[in-house]
Amino acid sequence: MIPLLTAAAVGLLVSIFGTPYAIRFFRRREIGQFIQEEIAGMHGHKQGTPTMGGVVFVLAAIIGYLVSHVRLVSPAGGIGLELDPFTDGGLLAVFALAGMGVVGFLDDWIKFSNKRSLGLSKSAKFGGQLAIAALFAWGATEAGVVTEISFVRPLGIDLGAFFVIWVLLMLTGWANGVNLADGMDGLAGGSSALVVASYTVIAFWQFRNPEVYESVDPLELAIISAAMFGAILGFLWWNAPPAKIIMGDVGSQGIGGLLAALALLTNTSLLLVVLGAIFVAETASVILQVASFKLFGKRIFRMSPIHYHFDLGGWPETTVVIRFWILTGFGVALGLGFFYGDFLRLEDLL
Repeated sequence: MIPLLTAAAVGLLVSIFGTPYAIRFFRRREIGQFIQEEIAGMHGHKQGTPTMGGVVFVLAAIIGYLVSHVRLVSPAGGIGLELDPFTDGGLLAVFALAGMGVVGFLDDWIKFSNKRSLGLSKSAKFGGQLAIAALFAWGATEAGVVTEISFVRPLGIDLGAFFVIWVLLMLTGWANGVNLADGMDGLAGGSSALVVASYTVIAFWQFRNPEVYESVDPLELAIISAAMFGAILGFLWWNAPPAKIIMGDVGSQGIGGLLAALALLTNTSLLLVVLGAIFVAETASVILQVASFKLFGKRIFRMSPIHYHFDLGGWPETTVVIRFWILTGFGVALGLGFFYGDFLRLEDLL
């Protein structure tokens, strides 16, 4: 339990005190957000708000994870430091977080360099994500991950060589889902914090019940989840409406990569659909909007992603954000209920 608390505390402190320095740094270099023409009327005031804030909380989470492995020892009456070993599961989760964060950083940097809202080309972004997915799939397989599709546990459908495709779909799908939700101050950050916190609970429960679960190094997964939870909370202090900094693609891609990695390594891939239902809704709204317009020439929503539908309907931005947080909380509660209910059933307690 101490490593989890340490990781969360360090992630929070580094993020909450490091973000103001990032805000000043980005302002001096005029690294700000570019607002799309379609929403300039509603959110034009955010033009120029410092972006790439995800750099801070991604680094804060990794620092929290690293510091949690440092222990104070007192050999022969003195005080010294000892480093607990890092394991495959934790390193794979950190790799997914950092790797997808780098792809997002490159996207953000090109937007800044070209002074427009378009970053990496689709082929370049997909190539980067494919490389991260392939390396993650290889590492996870070497670490003994179960390559089956899973809900609260493996479902018996082994993907075999197609596991790398599943990893790619998970990484890109969740990275894009979080990215689509990052359109209002605090929306993606607050929702992500709730989902990441749920994985702290899930992974730690799996660690305490190793005879029931087949996850890869669940304690390490709980530690990186706790570190990320603290780091996002620290960032939210500055990202709350009106935001003084925006996470950018580096943040949303990093969060999405970590969520996908946690789901894959804890064998809860489809459960993440329930836990992160808001991100699924954001993605689905875009797909439905595009499909409806191309097929029938009509739009289902006033605008997509779906949070803009409510924005155009007259809801204040803070109302949309808080209500989406509440809906995320419902999804997290339902997902954790499925997870714990399955445990009770297996133990004949239900």
